[in-house]
Amino acid sequence: MGTGHFGTTDNDDGAIGFTNSSKNSGLFGKNDSTNAANAPGGSGVFGLTVAPNAAGVFGANNSPSSPSNTGRGVQGNGPQAGVGGFSETGFGVIGQSKGNTGVIGTSEIGRGIQGNGAEAGVGGFSDKNSGVLGQSNQGSGVVATSGNGQGLSAFSDNDVAIFARGAAFSGVFEGALVVNRGPDPKDPTKPPSDINGSIVINNGNLFVNQGDVILTGADCAEEFDIAGVENVESGTVMVINEEGALRISDQPYDKKVAGVISGAGDYKPGLILDRHHSQNDRKPIALIGKVYCKVDSQYGAIEVGDLLTTSPTSGYAMKASDPSQAFGSVLGKALRPLRTGQALIPVLVSLQ
Repeated sequence: MGTGHFGTTDNDDGAIGFTNSSKNSGLFGKNDSTNAANAPGGSGVFGLTVAPNAAGVFGANNSPSSPSNTGRGVQGNGPQAGVGGFSETGFGVIGQSKGNTGVIGTSEIGRGIQGNGAEAGVGGFSDKNSGVLGQSNQGSGVVATSGNGQGLSAFSDNDVAIFARGAAFSGVFEGALVVNRGPDPKDPTKPPSDINGSIVINNGNLFVNQGDVILTGADCAEEFDIAGVENVESGTVMVINEEGALRISDQPYDKKVAGVISGAGDYKPGLILDRHHSQNDRKPIALIGKVYCKVDSQYGAIEVGDLLTTSPTSGYAMKASDPSQAFGSVLGKALRPLRTGQALIPVLVSLQ
């Protein structure tokens, strides 16, 4: 079977089809064979070029712009695929647009666009707007699944990796939610976040429907302003001054005792209250739980279970040996003995 029309030339177009009709085509190719074919055999229209940056088939629609202008440069209809593209080294199909969508795919029962690839099934890129946009009136705008890897991976060098807004819920997780510290911004003009790796609730409540709140830290602490000195060590015993700030203890049996600065040794705070920015130096003071505390045994050997109070040694606790002075000045109970010298020992916080 021969070719319906064949044209070749070195300078001008090989074949030209032209019409002024709004119903007919400028150039029409048809193949009535019903036998199975191997592309490009059996094609209605076949275009081939070996010129760099050229197209085997090129279609353009130069209709004047208008709100109702929906013409297409190339239209493909087929039971398997409307348009098929293949390339051994480049793009199978490339779509570009200066004002709207580069490629649009629609389907009444299946997928509007299907992409398969060793590197990526579908890739999207934009200099200013969305690289990939998914929208749906009834179902999910975007569905991401994986048999063995991550269902969805999102990265941002200088901004938010994932943003979600929902009228019911902005996110529902079936499985563990893990929060780790992330990298600092690559843009040197953007300062690192001081809450990197934290869960932030700006205006709302933390509601646990079922299960427990499990914290690996050892104590519940609250931040206080520190007066008089800077960079006070964790484990230091603190008392309240006349302005309500804290200073390092230096008197025995001081009823103004506030507690111990949290974070020394292996015990880190599990919960910190009243954290906010301040011009003053602020430190977390252990209110409940276990904390490592500076202890001086020269005022009496300490055994497990002994009550501790402030001592004459600045920032250190001692054994509360005098019950008549102990009430109101006890900061906790020793969890480890200390018979000689000074050391950090674990203490169960119990102000009384």
